[in-house]
Amino acid sequence: MLSVGIICFIVAPGLQAQCTARNEAFQSGEHVMYDLYFNWKFIWKKVGLASLTTNATTYRSQPAFRFNLLSVGSKSSDFFFKMRDTLTCYVSERLEPLYFRKAAEEGKRHTVDEAWFSYADGVSHVKQRRTWYSPQREPQEMEYEDSRCIFDMLSILAQARSYDPADYKVGDKILFPMATGRRVEEQTLIYRGKENVEANNDTTYRCLVFSFVEYKKGKEREVITFFVSDDKNHLPIRLDMYLNFGAAKAFLKSVRGNRYPMTSVVEEK
Repeated sequence: MLSVGIICFIVAPGLQAQCTARNEAFQSGEHVMYDLYFNWKFIWKKVGLASLTTNATTYRSQPAFRFNLLSVGSKSSDFFFKMRDTLTCYVSERLEPLYFRKAAEEGKRHTVDEAWFSYADGVSHVKQRRTWYSPQREPQEMEYEDSRCIFDMLSILAQARSYDPADYKVGDKILFPMATGRRVEEQTLIYRGKENVEANNDTTYRCLVFSFVEYKKGKEREVITFFVSDDKNHLPIRLDMYLNFGAAKAFLKSVRGNRYPMTSVVEEK
């Protein structure tokens, strides 16, 4: 759930122009925790935890950042929906996507998605592979090129956090291509405005609100609503997820190692 949710909460209008950006938002050592909830027959039940960590490292002998997103449902919640997701992403110091891996155990499905990114002559290239934990299924592979930058679920988060959303107007739509493991899909975000949101650390934050939507038969359907701290950190504070099998929410529980003070705090109890 959160492995889909935390991915792409804020994207700059000029994102299509380049794959590089200056890191203005995070630092090595940042660690964020979330509580996960699922709606079961009109009752909200805590079903697990998620963590997002950022560390400086190297990739193919070059300086890089590594992001890890771990979502784990509790044993008691396995009755509703079993979830064990681990996402890993490497980006360059200039925040270019380099490598992405998602190992997912969701319900009865167990897969590993990988994506390798490269750049030549102003073109972004991605090679993807999905491996199924089943001897009866062959791995699926595909390649794709685009004049725009192609992102994955975590590299879009890393780069987008550094952009200034001051120029957004309510209703603005933001488009970008994203590698999902088997294909590259056009994604749409809509800026909804600002709202105060209470997290699970007894703190209320002023947030920017974005909707991740999809279009089927010409109709718009809300998939995820993102509430992002309205400060230089641009941290996801709450996510509302509308799933095929129900609704889920993720609330910020704790954060340490953030680069800037959380100036979006409205009230602390």
